[in-house]
Amino acid sequence: MRHVPFPLRVAAGLAVTTAERVRGLPRQLVELPVTVASQALQVSMRVQQHVTELAIKGDDALSSLRRPEETPEWATFDEDEVDDLGRESTTVAAQPGTAEPDPWAEEERALASDHTEGEFDSPVGAVAPGGFANYDDLTLPQVRARLRTLSLPQLEELLAYEREHANRPSFVGMLTRRIANVRQAEGSADGE
Repeated sequence: MRHVPFPLRVAAGLAVTTAERVRGLPRQLVELPVTVASQALQVSMRVQQHVTELAIKGDDALSSLRRPEETPEWATFDEDEVDDLGRESTTVAAQPGTAEPDPWAEEERALASDHTEGEFDSPVGAVAPGGFANYDDLTLPQVRARLRTLSLPQLEELLAYEREHANRPSFVGMLTRRIANVRQAEGSADGE
């Protein structure tokens, strides 16, 4: 076999490669949408990574310019705790040497001062659980503010009503805890 010139060998290689690619074209056309979508997602993810990296660097730079925040005082709700006299606590846990009023007690006082006498009484003939004429319209904080005024039978009636009607987990949990606390307080008062 004679020696074939280099340009002719390259041309033959090009022709064979073109033929191979033409035969694989139908398969590539089927895969094209997936390939394009994959590449677009990769580009999108890279852009998101770069933006996130820039945001982190920006946060670092800005945090050096700001004064650090004081440690927030996280309220711990003590309404479920009972003091030495069997009364429910009316303050939240505070830093040593400070005493802050219980926000629930403040709300209860505000609600009590904002209503007229008999406003929360049940109308004649109306079915009102625990003495609440508009119980279904009250929010969790509004019900919670009034719980300390209810007797154990009223609390149990309210819990039964809640379970039969809306059965809201937050309301059921709150009422269940309150009933347990009242029973515990009554039990400790009986044991003295």
